[in-house]
Amino acid sequence: MFYDALENQHGLKHDPWKSLAVPRPIGWISTVSSDGVANLAPYSFFNAIADRPHYVCFGSGGMKDTLRNIEQTKEFVCNIANYELRDHMNMSSAAVPYGVDEFPLSGLTAAKSNLVKPPRVKEAPASFECRHFQTIALPGAGKYKSSYHLVIGLVVGIHIDDRYIKDGLIDTATMKPIARLGYMDYAVVTPETMFEITRPDVGPDGQIISTKPEKWDGQYR
Repeated sequence: MFYDALENQHGLKHDPWKSLAVPRPIGWISTVSSDGVANLAPYSFFNAIADRPHYVCFGSGGMKDTLRNIEQTKEFVCNIANYELRDHMNMSSAAVPYGVDEFPLSGLTAAKSNLVKPPRVKEAPASFECRHFQTIALPGAGKYKSSYHLVIGLVVGIHIDDRYIKDGLIDTATMKPIARLGYMDYAVVTPETMFEITRPDVGPDGQIISTKPEKWDGQYR
């Protein structure tokens, strides 16, 4: 099938977009207001976008509490949600009034950050302390008047639970980070779902010299 994405007339039961751009890591963003009240909320449009230095970004629909706090304080923390914390993460997504602290509401511990004011989730396997770099208001298109903002943060500090460091590497399979799919669906990284692929080598003449895959014959294996 094909449909005009700007008009979004797909004819399906639900919009398939969030089920196609998958899996998406969850940006579990903690902030603090100018009055000192903490806020915690998960964002499904999130990712890392650079590593020298480290930058992350997330998309916020509307002027939510998280975006309002970041505009006030210019700082936030991105916490990694894993399978063990899935219900706590979900609880923090509740649409509670502005000024309600989601940490106790979600049964989580607000731990002091090292370089920024917003607290981090103590129970999270990893957390990124961030300074706000830029917020971009995304323009509307087609039938939509956009209310989305792209928030970009510079990572200035990283916390890692030592339980997930083995032989100098992050043991992602043991960490079991979760990701957002479409509808009400999520995914989790496990030893059974992880695999390794080595990047192909290229010779001085520009030709690939490592083993190439055979032409796909249309069969899923």
